Amino acid sequence: MEKQLTKLNIFSVKGIQMRTFHITWLMFFVCFFGWFGLAPLMPTIRAELHLTKGQVGNIIIASVSATIIARLIIGKLCDTWGPRKTAIRLLLIGSLPVFFVGLAHDYTTFLLFRLAIGIIGASFVITQFHTSMMFAPNIKGTANAVTGGWGNLGGGVTNMVMPLIFAAIVGFGYTKADAWRYAMIVPGVMMLVIAFLYSKYTKDTPNGNYDEIGYTAGKSSKTDWKILADWRVWALTLAYAMCFGMEITFDNVASLHFVDSFHLSQSQAGFWAGIFGFMNLFARALGGIVSDKVGGKFGMRGKGLLLAGVLLLEGIGLILFAQSGTLLIAIVSMLSFALFLKMANGATYGIVPFVNSKNVGMISGIVGAGGNLGGMMFGFLFKSDTITYVQAFTYIGYTVMVVAVIVFVTRFVKKPVTVDQPETSVMAGSMA
Repeated sequence: MEKQLTKLNIFSVKGIQMRTFHITWLMFFVCFFGWFGLAPLMPTIRAELHLTKGQVGNIIIASVSATIIARLIIGKLCDTWGPRKTAIRLLLIGSLPVFFVGLAHDYTTFLLFRLAIGIIGASFVITQFHTSMMFAPNIKGTANAVTGGWGNLGGGVTNMVMPLIFAAIVGFGYTKADAWRYAMIVPGVMMLVIAFLYSKYTKDTPNGNYDEIGYTAGKSSKTDWKILADWRVWALTLAYAMCFGMEITFDNVASLHFVDSFHLSQSQAGFWAGIFGFMNLFARALGGIVSDKVGGKFGMRGKGLLLAGVLLLEGIGLILFAQSGTLLIAIVSMLSFALFLKMANGATYGIVPFVNSKNVGMISGIVGAGGNLGGMMFGFLFKSDTITYVQAFTYIGYTVMVVAVIVFVTRFVKKPVTVDQPETSVMAGSMA
């Protein structure tokens, strides 16, 4: 009988656990690539569709708002359908607006397509849930952080690659108005390929799929609403709004900010915005690794203090970035706040699986939705005609610091597990 892994060998593809590990982060990577594929092309799209600053802000808000509801639903579906079926269906349905956004020729239709594309951001919940099923508690935070970070890397890669795909299509003789549309076919095809891989090479649990092992048999399908009374869930939701919410906001506005503030070309702006995303290659994993190490030595209280600390440093870095007068200072300060922001992402989900071991899927969905809620709220700042991007970054920096204090005073104490539900099994995310 297969068991949860107690070690993470990222270079291995042996066993259902490691195959699932690699396919699930790749699934999130591809979804992130499609989710933010339009962001680095917005200077072109803004000009072609004659978008105002307020309309661009609405598009930013739309791109993350649909994901809020989707993540709540996907968390519940992972508990009931299983992560494998949930992932395949999300990929197939989510690929449709990615393929067809090129049919948009005015602000309203583009806004609606951008809203629909946002549902694929819920893939994150599947990745975190599926990874939790495959790894034991001692390594769960690290494994979740690596899959989350490598998946988020799609936001950096798309900022770099999509302008190149766009330029290549223009090089073949197509107009810029056509090129951004055809470019979006690429992530759509990638999503279909991953749906096939997910279907063929993954399982819901180390022991098999839900329907093969009778995983849901005899279990209540009622939602355990008692978790909504747990303040720790909301503290983590606030924390994730400040780190992941800021990450997806920056993925959306970075290219426009670098073009408008430092007069870079679309490709140059995409490159530097991509560097921000590339920090996910190691920074989110670092947050998870440190969280596991701190948790082993100082328990859940230590994990909470770590999260508060990196959030505080993220807020300070954001304020410094906002005040940058030159491109060099902007890049250095961006890399600084990016490091702590992405570590905060990993540190948050280093705590999530331990808050309520019988409702990991639902809590992952709530906290994940909090990230998008933060992104949506931040979008209103960037939409405003009276608030500059510099002011918006400054306000967010101070808000992040306030949330760091809230996390600092929250007591993350792990509740005991009953005798008939051993920790190694329930930590995987079963739902009573």
